[in-house]
Amino acid sequence: MSITDGIGEFLFSRTSRRGFLAKATVTATALSVAPVDLLVRPGSAYAQICECAPGYACGCSDLCCDGFTQFCCTINNGVNACPPGTFAGGWWKADGSIYCAGPRYYVDCMGECHGCGCGGGAFCPDCDGLYCECAIGNCGNRHVGCTEFRYGQCHQEIGCSGRIACRMVSCTPPWELDATCTTASATDDSTADHFAPCQAGPTSYSATCAGMARSSNGAGYWLVDTKGGVHTFGNSLYRGSEAGYALPGAIVGIAATPNNAGYWIAVADGGVYTFGSAGFHGSARGRVPAGAQVVGIAATPSGNGYWLVVNDGGVFTFGDAPFYGSARGRVPTGSSVVGMAALPDGRGYWLAVADGGVFSFGQAPFWGSARASHPPSPIVGMAPFQDGRGYWLAVSDGGVYSFGYAPFFGSARGRVPATLKVIGIASRPQGDGYWLPANNGGLYTFGAAPFYGSGAPNFASSL
Repeated sequence: MSITDGIGEFLFSRTSRRGFLAKATVTATALSVAPVDLLVRPGSAYAQICECAPGYACGCSDLCCDGFTQFCCTINNGVNACPPGTFAGGWWKADGSIYCAGPRYYVDCMGECHGCGCGGGAFCPDCDGLYCECAIGNCGNRHVGCTEFRYGQCHQEIGCSGRIACRMVSCTPPWELDATCTTASATDDSTADHFAPCQAGPTSYSATCAGMARSSNGAGYWLVDTKGGVHTFGNSLYRGSEAGYALPGAIVGIAATPNNAGYWIAVADGGVYTFGSAGFHGSARGRVPAGAQVVGIAATPSGNGYWLVVNDGGVFTFGDAPFYGSARGRVPTGSSVVGMAALPDGRGYWLAVADGGVFSFGQAPFWGSARASHPPSPIVGMAPFQDGRGYWLAVSDGGVYSFGYAPFFGSARGRVPATLKVIGIASRPQGDGYWLPANNGGLYTFGAAPFYGSGAPNFASSL
């Protein structure tokens, strides 16, 4: 009997059959990587694998390289639950934890497959909407979106899954939280006291979607909610949020940096919060006229500045964002500006009005408006077409108007439930599709715009 077989028998006596099969595979991997450490030091086979997230200069003593996945609350706005776009795929327990009177339970949240299969295997890393990295880009956090592994006691009806996005932790047995989880147990006491500062956070989260930004190549997107939560899909990176903090006003929009490693979120009172590589260049807090509010934010192509647009038509500029004019005093009575879009080269911008009107500034051409069409519901946002040769306007009922050379790829009119509404639009940089986000976090895709997941019906579930 080989060493691997011997350790496999040892594990089998302490785990379920499913847990044994999974752990035998991981143990064999650990033996090939660190055979001496595994034999002379007690603990989990996972912990002997020093494999850091690609692109990070982390050492084997850093948490990012210890083989385990970060707690979900770290990347899920402080919520101790599986994030949108993931599902509970399996669990294990640890005895003797200082955080629970009895066993402590860990649930692996698996990425969902979008647009591809597993090719006869069990995992779909090419379309699971996850990005392998140290959580929040920090070597001091365990990795996320890296591991192809599944215990399998939960949602066994899903045979093909993505990688492990994160771990949910609880003192409550998983089968009491999710009826799809079985009681078949796997045990790993070495994880008993794993810790994250947010681990005692709430287990559910409900908020209204406030805005969307797509990554520079269109292979991912962020959704931001009115409470400051940020939700990532595809190749977009999570770099933190304002969820759980007392905010002076509702969050109204989000803009991403060109390198996809940061973002700004805008507050109705003119405040701006920065995350990751997004630099702070100032805010309009204290400068927004009484009775007005900021309704959107757009970033400059360099990532070294941004514009804030106010519902009265005013525009504030920061960093290297040029001022080309505003619509203050020109917005029809009873209507308001609802958003803005900038030329890809930053040499101009448009402002969209709820009644369908469009104002153009700088070198941004005027391609028409929907005012004469009398939209049945308010316009809620706009998005530019490629090099500025057109734009789209989105209607709260799901309708879409296209202007200039911007193609019409369809709309969600007739598909949006009466209790919901579309809150904006984001276009592919290639100009071949667009997304319509709804206020419940749902997402409608058109043309070549991929679906990487959504926050519907809420931005997080109970598990």
